[in-house]
Amino acid sequence: MDRRIFLNSGLVAGAAAFGMGSQGLAAENKKIRILGISCSPRKGMTTATSVEVALNAAKEMGSNIQTELIDLGGMIFSGWNGTGKFKEDDFDQFVLSKLRDPAPDGLIIGSPVYFRNASSLCMSFLERLATLRKPKLLLADVAVGVLSVGAYRNGGQEMVIQQIQTAMLCHEVMIVGGKPGAHQGATLWNSDSDNIMKDDFGIKTAKQLGTRVAEAALHLG
Repeated sequence: MDRRIFLNSGLVAGAAAFGMGSQGLAAENKKIRILGISCSPRKGMTTATSVEVALNAAKEMGSNIQTELIDLGGMIFSGWNGTGKFKEDDFDQFVLSKLRDPAPDGLIIGSPVYFRNASSLCMSFLERLATLRKPKLLLADVAVGVLSVGAYRNGGQEMVIQQIQTAMLCHEVMIVGGKPGAHQGATLWNSDSDNIMKDDFGIKTAKQLGTRVAEAALHLG
């Protein structure tokens, strides 16, 4: 090889390596914020526990990952009313600021299955997110994963996951599933009197989902 070509190629390779290292260091140092939203009216119960399991798995993916659970149980707010004007309610007081200042890097949204649909609280939450679409899409490119808890192993969990994912696509988010066992999202079965931790398969899917959301958030960040 010509000596000049050899030296030049070495310089290019070195510069590339240095650039990659700098980017990697920047990504490692940047704080990545992942929020979990439990959309069950039953505060602190199976859906909240499942979301927290996913958040804990996400947090294990890096020391720069910060997680927070927002449990909507007990909160009172309406869905979209067509005008976008609301009297101040629990959504404005306890939820909106956490999604806006600044927008999170990742979201894990969980809902119970009620009559093979997401909870009405979940639908109200999704509808109220419309305020984050104007004047710009504040949730664009945020990594979003979804989990659902049902009373039966095949009780409509994947249908609920799809409903939530479809709504979130209006924000141009990056929808992610989990890893094997949870490709669409995490599916949990409340089969033992609200002790969701006994659902080994479901808990594994929640962990897989949290891991995947964290990986995506780190990559997108």
